[in-house]
Amino acid sequence: MQFYDVIKGRTSIKRFKSTQISEDKLNRMITAAMMSPSWKNQTSYKFIIVDDAKKKEALGNTVINQTNEAGDAIKQAPIVAIITADPNASGDIADREYYMVDSAIAMEHFILAATEEGYGTCWIASIDEDKIRNILGIPSNFRVIAMTPIGEPAEVKAHNPEKNIKDYVFLNEWSKSYSDAKHKVMS
Repeated sequence: MQFYDVIKGRTSIKRFKSTQISEDKLNRMITAAMMSPSWKNQTSYKFIIVDDAKKKEALGNTVINQTNEAGDAIKQAPIVAIITADPNASGDIADREYYMVDSAIAMEHFILAATEEGYGTCWIASIDEDKIRNILGIPSNFRVIAMTPIGEPAEVKAHNPEKNIKDYVFLNEWSKSYSDAKHKVMS
């Protein structure tokens, strides 16, 4: 895939086939995440890859939302990736905690690499952090940032609706639109 096709192809998939993920493809996803930048190259994050059915079942029950869709996706996917981070291993400037940014960049690299490999993912961050910490034995100084199921999609979803650049991008100041209404992102 070309880079912009990967971005267009990434959607939130919540239904998966049982097809296993090859070690080579998983290693490429992990490598992509490890290539992400971080604050002063501190790399405050750590990933946990889960393929154990009982642990995935327990992790699915940690999702906090009004439907079971995301939790069921965690239970169903062949693999789940959880990203954690040590807040003390990254910067904190003007009340901005960079471990969150570092983790988000790494997870996005992972998710885009999964898309390139033909897999679906779904960023899930509405979670019971303490339960996940207990299930996976995560040290108390680490925060659980998010998790994603990974697998061959069993559903087809359109990308998010196009966004009008005029509503989201400004030039030189807040009230000056970067573009006119004719231009849309990713059109």
